[in-house]
Amino acid sequence: MFDFSTVVDRHGTWCTQWDYVADRFGAADLLPFTISDMDFPTAPVILEALQQRLSHGVLGYSRWKNEEFLGAIAHWYHKRFNSVIDKESIVYGPSVIYMVSQLIRQWSEPGDAVLIHTPAYDAFYKAIEGNQRQVFSAPLHKTDSSWMCDMGALEAQLAKPECKIMLLCSPQNPTGKVWTRTELETMAMLCERHGVRVISDEIHMDMVWEGHQHTPWNEVGKGQWALFTSGSKSFNIPALTGAYGLINDSDERQKYLNVLKGQDGLSSPAILAVVAHIAAYQEGSDWLDELRVYLQSNLRFVADALNEEFAQLNWQPPESTYLAWIDLRPLGIDDNALQKVLIEQQKVAIMPGYTYGEEGKGFVRLNAGCPRIKLEEGVKRLIAAIKSLQ
Repeated sequence: MFDFSTVVDRHGTWCTQWDYVADRFGAADLLPFTISDMDFPTAPVILEALQQRLSHGVLGYSRWKNEEFLGAIAHWYHKRFNSVIDKESIVYGPSVIYMVSQLIRQWSEPGDAVLIHTPAYDAFYKAIEGNQRQVFSAPLHKTDSSWMCDMGALEAQLAKPECKIMLLCSPQNPTGKVWTRTELETMAMLCERHGVRVISDEIHMDMVWEGHQHTPWNEVGKGQWALFTSGSKSFNIPALTGAYGLINDSDERQKYLNVLKGQDGLSSPAILAVVAHIAAYQEGSDWLDELRVYLQSNLRFVADALNEEFAQLNWQPPESTYLAWIDLRPLGIDDNALQKVLIEQQKVAIMPGYTYGEEGKGFVRLNAGCPRIKLEEGVKRLIAAIKSLQ
């Protein structure tokens, strides 16, 4: 019913992935598979809702705390995750990372530590270190079929007096790990035991693949916690600038909202983001379900193409996200040499694994959220680059 195969030219739209690829890779003429947005137009129901709102013509100050927005979020959680949320606990923000940074400042002091599972989304390091906090690392360990967290090692970090927050990525970026309910319950218990608050970034919650189930933190959380997310990844609307979340403690929730409005002057939301979320969560399920099928097929293509050329990789699609986290360590390829060939010879931009920390060395992260014809070209160039170094 929906078209995900037609290529849309994004050049000239001030697009980070296409127009500004040189900022990170040093060259402007690259085929990009980088930042995690998709090359697809958003759902038609969202475009229709935006057009209807624009046709009204008046774009004045607005409010996010309205029944349509809060009700759409509650509806989505019930429909997609069988989870009942307290609408009074919902908060708004311009982006998930803004909200994470704000709560890091609220729940810790400069010099305190925030624990993350590594390899980690690079913005986590920036949010922690940019706020003068320490990064505590709980490395994930690769198994034959997934990624595992050593709960004993995790508890040792949580028990340190300077550790004030666990910043969870669920599902995890870049590995694509989907945390089981048992794992989440264990982490919740450990954090409560050691008085560590939890911030759970669940922006990839709708991109969990067959055989796996996303469990929102509100289902397992103990003590003080926050869950932050957005429809921006699922429906490809990050440029609208809008996110939301849950803060379970009413006093902490009010402190957050006071800073949002009083200190940062963000009392009026990006109204088009509010409109888009309502449309997405009330009417966008069919589009998202078809997109999910297409993305899983794309990831399967990546696996088949790589394993046909390099059987020793035995790479399998991730449990979630449209980000192919590819372990090239069996091939003994030097990270820097590979990036040089990819950029200078193959004219393709693929994220080097070391972007996500020490544990990312030997990996690349390839964004498969694009029409198949683009993905085929990118994988072909990646394979050619690897072969040139063997």
